[in-house]
Amino acid sequence: MPNFSYIVKDAKGARVEGIIKADTLDMAVEKLAKEGSTIISVKAAAEGAFKGKLSLFDKVMLTIYKIRTGVSLKVLVFFTRQLSTMFSAGLTIEKAITDLESEETNKRFAKVLRKISDDIRKGFSLSEAMSQHPGVFNPLYIALVQAGEMSGTLHTVLDELSDYLEKLEDTRRKVMSAMAYPIFIMIFLIGVVWGMFYWIIPMFGAVYADFGADLPAPTLVAIAISDFIVNNLFFAILISILAVAAIFLLYLTDRGRYIMDTMKLKIPVIGTVITNSIMSKFARTFSILMAAGVPIMDTMELTENVVQNAVVEGAVRRSRVLVKEGYGVANAFRRTGQFPPTLLQMMATGEETGDMDKLLGKAAEFYDKQVDSVIDRLTSLIEPLLIVIMAFVVGGIIIVIYLPIFDLGEAISQGFH
Repeated sequence: MPNFSYIVKDAKGARVEGIIKADTLDMAVEKLAKEGSTIISVKAAAEGAFKGKLSLFDKVMLTIYKIRTGVSLKVLVFFTRQLSTMFSAGLTIEKAITDLESEETNKRFAKVLRKISDDIRKGFSLSEAMSQHPGVFNPLYIALVQAGEMSGTLHTVLDELSDYLEKLEDTRRKVMSAMAYPIFIMIFLIGVVWGMFYWIIPMFGAVYADFGADLPAPTLVAIAISDFIVNNLFFAILISILAVAAIFLLYLTDRGRYIMDTMKLKIPVIGTVITNSIMSKFARTFSILMAAGVPIMDTMELTENVVQNAVVEGAVRRSRVLVKEGYGVANAFRRTGQFPPTLLQMMATGEETGDMDKLLGKAAEFYDKQVDSVIDRLTSLIEPLLIVIMAFVVGGIIIVIYLPIFDLGEAISQGFH
């Protein structure tokens, strides 16, 4: 059951903070309301790679909740840009969100906007209303909106947030575009291999059985695998589903996620794309938070929550501890050994000049270009590489099937004796 952090005023008017367990955010609000408390804020409790605040069951339920209530980044980008434009034009937040809700074609997001509009009418701030929907608005989004509200520059923050989300969407689209063809080829290859084991190999196996020949070991293995798939189709599908579920659950554990994220960063070429993408997100997030006036410790904590890689999250967390102990920001990140020299140099220069937000923005642009460059090279190389892999796999299976035919004369003679 997910955890939700809350801030309320009790019957005596005293401010009370704590954690409550509930299946959904609405149920958490209902529980607090039944206690007679005046609700100030309720939001999903922060979670990180090794914070240990959520059990595995809680993480599964929280993931399901986010999947069930979340919307695509494309929808969020369009909403943020529209909200920024309408608010800058002089409309009130309530009016802008009401208008956007009436025009929203995504029913799930329209329901969220309707609830936000209702909460604002009840006296909630925009950030507080958005925090009721953790599946849609992440901690970074809410923190920036809150910073804009406190500084009186909400229209500027929303505009910068729109640019930020658009760049994230652009990077994600480029990565997905580069990976679409390989994913299609791999799915096609799996289908071909499955078809060969389910239909083709049994046909050859029946012919070889009629001859009663002594088959080579690789052919015997292929026939045994084929027999298992044909005779245990449901069981084979169940094993595949369980394997996927096991990987999903493993990734939700702290240690499993750390190991898998470490492996991702070490994949040849792909690991470089992932690393540069993470550094771009890290630098841009850090930049926009500092520009919005968010305190450095809060900036580091929020950045930790958005990099989405346990290895880098752990490095940011260690850096935060070092900054608390008195180290400079750039020096703290350098001591973790997880950040590239270019980023560290720009961070150090920004720390000295007081322009860290601007220089980190430049760093983000640099890593965006690195991602584009690697993706372009990857796109040109991956097609012939995948063709070679497919030829190797399918060709290998065909050779294994036809091995007995290479010695067909002996097989036939053994069959007649």
